[in-house]
Amino acid sequence: MQRVKLDDIDLRILAELRDDGRITNVELSRRVGISAPPCLRRVRALEQAGYIRGYHADLAADQLGYGLSVFALVGLHSQAEADLEAFEARVGEWPLVRECHMLTGEADFILKIIAPDWDVWQQFLSSELTPAPNVASVKTAPVLRRSKAAPGVPLDAARPPGRD
Repeated sequence: MQRVKLDDIDLRILAELRDDGRITNVELSRRVGISAPPCLRRVRALEQAGYIRGYHADLAADQLGYGLSVFALVGLHSQAEADLEAFEARVGEWPLVRECHMLTGEADFILKIIAPDWDVWQQFLSSELTPAPNVASVKTAPVLRRSKAAPGVPLDAARPPGRD
């Protein structure tokens, strides 16, 4: 994968696409101040270099019947690499788990789980998560309210690698 050295135009392109992945190339080029053909070339280069991993719709979980979000802190009996990978593979098979992050500290993983209701969540917890191989402990925190959900990364707050 070829690394692209990011300049201010690239950062503006990334910010625009982060905020509106459905923007047309013509509108994107207008917003960043270059013509459409070089804008499209830059977008393709950013995709090929791995800065843009994909384009996704932001789905309304509650509108689709998923009214419950829960964070679960999972501790494992063993942190051997093979055991960590086995747990991650199992998590990959659970559709209700939307995010999985390995941690340092008291818990080994934090999972973001969505469910239609408390009964589905409780069934998942008792029949899938808690009895999973190598799981030693599960501490849960149901979400009462989401106050912020910013997509992507804060491009204006830090200088990404490859930028002068």
